[in-house]
Amino acid sequence: MLAIVAAVLFFISFLINAADITTNDVFSSGNVMLLGLLALALHVAGIGSGWSARRR
Repeated sequence: MLAIVAAVLFFISFLINAADITTNDVFSSGNVMLLGLLALALHVAGIGSGWSARRR
């Protein structure tokens, strides 16, 4: 799930950069890209992979 969030954030970052949209400092292209990298890192670490059933 976090990989999809990362892809959406990367796409938003690309649109902000490609369309040369002026935003405030919080939603700049670089900050949105860093949020996407954070979501991707959490996905690779296994945080957002879903529930795992523990069996005995």
